[in-house]
Amino acid sequence: MDRPPANALNHVLVDKLLAALDTLHSGGARALILTGRPGMFSGGLDVPALIDCKRPDIERFWQQFFLLTCRLAASPVPVIAALSGHAPAGGAVLALQCDYRIGVEGTFKIGLNEVQVGLPVPGTILLALEQVIGPRLARRIATRGALLPMNEALAIGLIDELVDADSLMPTALARAQELMALPPVAMNTTRLAGKARLIEAYGNCSDVATATDWWFSTETQAEMRKLVERLAKK
Repeated sequence: MDRPPANALNHVLVDKLLAALDTLHSGGARALILTGRPGMFSGGLDVPALIDCKRPDIERFWQQFFLLTCRLAASPVPVIAALSGHAPAGGAVLALQCDYRIGVEGTFKIGLNEVQVGLPVPGTILLALEQVIGPRLARRIATRGALLPMNEALAIGLIDELVDADSLMPTALARAQELMALPPVAMNTTRLAGKARLIEAYGNCSDVATATDWWFSTETQAEMRKLVERLAKK
């Protein structure tokens, strides 16, 4: 992902990520690495760009966003998240769908802070978090909208490994090679079996309609417009 300054997710970036997945899967890739700009994996949704969109545009955005999360979770080959920096909100959502998460040492943070800006966490996203860190911690962290330093994220299993910035991509490549060295049918069948509940949930959810309704709710609109004002002052 390379959309300065924060790799914020808008219609265009989500569509480009979906197209990249199509290209890589059809080209026979045996493992994928998802990463971002130095210092920023992804800052989440591009709220300033989305805040004034009409309902059909927001509905289409959520359709593509949840398609992306499902495609990452159900990828026929392993996906490794190389967290090049901060990964709040939508950035954390993308990372949670991946099979292995590597963070970078420093002051970077990761977490689902949607509640802080008035947006409820959809059930499928909460399930993805539960599968990584367990339901008790997932509920507590998501309800508070907590952003965790990478060392704390490592301690609770939200990320799997923590390295210095120069080692991020070499480590991600090494972990990909380790997985590719395994018998592929056995490895990928087992990997996807472990995600079966999440993949099934994506296939049978109403997240698009629910998230669209939430987006236009009074509370969410008020809190997101406060966020846009704060961002404009930076």
